[in-house]
Amino acid sequence: MQFRLKYVVEDVDRHGNVRLYFRRNGRKVRLRGPAGSPDFLTDYRRAANPPKEAEAQTAKVGRVVPRSIRWLCVQYYKSAMFTELDPRTQKVRRSIMERFCQNKNDGDKPFALLLPRHIRVRRDEMADRPEAANSMVKALRQLYRFALRYDLHDDNPADKVEYLKGNPDGFHSWSLAEIEKFEDAHAIGTPARLALALALYTGQRRADLVMLGKQHVRDGWLIFTQHKGRNSKPVRMEIPVIPALQRVIDATPTGDLTFLVTAFNRPFTSNGFGNRFRKWCGEAGLKNCSVHGLRKAAAARLAELGCTEQEIMAITGHTTSKEVTRYTRAASQKARAESALRRFSGEQNSDKSVPLLAGIISGGTKT
Repeated sequence: MQFRLKYVVEDVDRHGNVRLYFRRNGRKVRLRGPAGSPDFLTDYRRAANPPKEAEAQTAKVGRVVPRSIRWLCVQYYKSAMFTELDPRTQKVRRSIMERFCQNKNDGDKPFALLLPRHIRVRRDEMADRPEAANSMVKALRQLYRFALRYDLHDDNPADKVEYLKGNPDGFHSWSLAEIEKFEDAHAIGTPARLALALALYTGQRRADLVMLGKQHVRDGWLIFTQHKGRNSKPVRMEIPVIPALQRVIDATPTGDLTFLVTAFNRPFTSNGFGNRFRKWCGEAGLKNCSVHGLRKAAAARLAELGCTEQEIMAITGHTTSKEVTRYTRAASQKARAESALRRFSGEQNSDKSVPLLAGIISGGTKT
């Protein structure tokens, strides 16, 4: 007597062999043949009645437990507090919270029961990556600030968790010797040299460097709005294009809309430019240098020339002096030490006003 079992299908492979499968709800399981044999029936029963754990795991996919940490994240992503953030900030924060939710299934736990000690445990597990650990704590602080603002919770446990001590100096700041070494490896007229000059003589972040073009130059000034915070706290910049920078721009092929372009004559992305610049640094034997280190070097050089924090902030675009102080700490100490010893030796000259960026023209890059 012949009979047909439900959900059993036949497929023929490229060699003409007939293969049997159990197919149901998008799940396809191979069955041993021939049809009706003991092996076939054993495989069929196993496929038709999967283990309860597997069923529970399948049902769990895409499910959000009400009032869980993942549920709170979903509410946060829909709020104005999140949607008003820069797209890149949104992407980074989503990634951090997704990793937090996936670890040990923490995303399914009630968000109201998360305590500072729980966060400290997770933070300490990342002690070998202090910046990543601090980013996690920062993201949780923002998540629970949302919960407080929208009356979903009455406490912010992440506010009570301390940041780990990372590298106090941050990115390596280029020395004059390193700048000269880069210049020796990349002559004027190359994209690498143009990138160096733009970074050093404007003090901008890489997201701004890849956006700058001829349309931003007006009467010898670069006029633009910084990329960071442009949707929430826009910072409009006006920076003079000093002669040393103009000479490099004039001698280098540039794009139609941006000074810096790829080998395919297309604008760089921020990450793509960062990777390309590291490659240029590697070609110059500067493995420890990055484009962000030039931003610090520009601020430090301005400090050495006697510029005030407010003058330096007018170039870098910082809205508070906290980061500028960190950037220029070593330069300020050097300038104060020199001034003190000159007074001690009776050689102190009368104070002079140092024009902004004036010293960089002679002490910056080779022309």
